[in-house]
Amino acid sequence: MADTQLTWLGHATFRFDSPGGKRIYVDPFLNGNPKTPDNEKEPERVDIIAITHGHGDHLGDTVALAKKHGAVVVAPVELADWLVMKQGLDSDKVRDPNKGGTVDVDGIKISLTDANHSSSTDDGTYAGEPCGFVFLLENGTKLYFAGDTNVFGDMQLIARLYEPEVAILPIGDHYTMGPKEAALALELLGVERCIPCHWGTFPALTGTPEKLRELTDVEVVDMAPGDTITV
Repeated sequence: MADTQLTWLGHATFRFDSPGGKRIYVDPFLNGNPKTPDNEKEPERVDIIAITHGHGDHLGDTVALAKKHGAVVVAPVELADWLVMKQGLDSDKVRDPNKGGTVDVDGIKISLTDANHSSSTDDGTYAGEPCGFVFLLENGTKLYFAGDTNVFGDMQLIARLYEPEVAILPIGDHYTMGPKEAALALELLGVERCIPCHWGTFPALTGTPEKLRELTDVEVVDMAPGDTITV
């Protein structure tokens, strides 16, 4: 079975093609994202969208993409309800787990983990608690998207329960953890590789991959928006 191709689209937005051929977007903030390459702002195909929380720089283009492509949307239960009841998404296409829950979408298992942050939509609607995701892909690859969070001790439970191989962590500081906390997160998670995100988008986000690399022995993959790696 093929490897997974993971593309960073700037900020906390990622696209990856699963070994089974599904195209998945995580936190698809494309239009309005100053770091998203122009040729990535209008996806040609979207099969699954996973949203960690309701802030506009993560919810992004979810509604428009889901309606255009008929994508399955996975979101924490309150946010999922808002997408159906207030944004008109098809309830048959929305999955609404909560932390500790796992959903299976076409052979891809998506588990919700804790994240320490806040969550509301742009109109101020409470959007439930934020979360992270662990994706178990068709070939057994396990990817952990932490979402917006600080470091917290129970990351070691995520390591024990889900055994992720790659951690996608925010490192920008100010709104999330910076490099110092991210280095400790990597120690707790015990992963082989880290892909930093949520940095460099806006002036307040001062953390960098170089600063993180100085603080950890874990491989830190320094991607530019639009770059693709194999995981």
